[in-house]
Amino acid sequence: MKKGILVVSFGTSFAETRKKTIEAIEDRIKENFKEYEVRRAFTSHIIIKKLKNRDNIIVDTPEEAMEKFAADGFDEVVMQPLHLIPGLEYDYINTIKEKYENRFKSVKIGRPLLYYKCEEEGIDDYTIMAEAVKKQIYRGHNVLLMGHGTPHYANAVYSCMEMVFHDCGMENVFMANVEGYPYISDALKKIKEKNVMEITLMPFMLVAGDHAQNDMAGDDEDSFKSILQAQGIKTKVYMHGLGENEEIQKIYVQHLKDAINDTYGELGKNKKGM
Repeated sequence: MKKGILVVSFGTSFAETRKKTIEAIEDRIKENFKEYEVRRAFTSHIIIKKLKNRDNIIVDTPEEAMEKFAADGFDEVVMQPLHLIPGLEYDYINTIKEKYENRFKSVKIGRPLLYYKCEEEGIDDYTIMAEAVKKQIYRGHNVLLMGHGTPHYANAVYSCMEMVFHDCGMENVFMANVEGYPYISDALKKIKEKNVMEITLMPFMLVAGDHAQNDMAGDDEDSFKSILQAQGIKTKVYMHGLGENEEIQKIYVQHLKDAINDTYGELGKNKKGM
């Protein structure tokens, strides 16, 4: 039986951070699932086009990758998103899963980093995430995490994550998104209330790509760094994506195992009317 894993991320055109994050996670997955063939897909068609035109690097869309798995005679495919939240991109990947279910004996999908907050059911992605991020924060340091944000209702994940950080004793961690609540203005109010005079900017994203380098740490007046400095707050920059964190990489491996074993298959589903 031929079995494949499709690692799906938004993608990045920054070669160095791609190597340290996406490729590092793919390598860890290959180490843990030797009986599977591991392939890559990006959901950003813009990045796919840019890599092809600029670097002659070919990356499949999820649809193209699934077509190739089918053409190559695979029986099982597990799709593992490298996204943080179950937002628009995750919905897109789920749509692809449903589209190709009749082309294979089995098609499964792993969950993103933040999905379940169900302590009573024995699974709490948020606390696991907090403990993983905690390992890259110096004790006592103030940190502003920059998330992406989304118009999708899953944007609520960011505020929940900030609360969990605080519940885990990390009251010095603040959250702000590039697009969506909480905004940098919301985070700035909390930072001022705590009389913070120095803070480290850190991407709450898989890769330290364009958003991290420009929206977070750029020199334009509307970057997070410039906004904070204009308020007299000293800033430091931690230019590393979450994908570089080995504990985060291990979480993706666990989510894949959960998907393959259908560990939480019925959790959160309404069985009424079925």
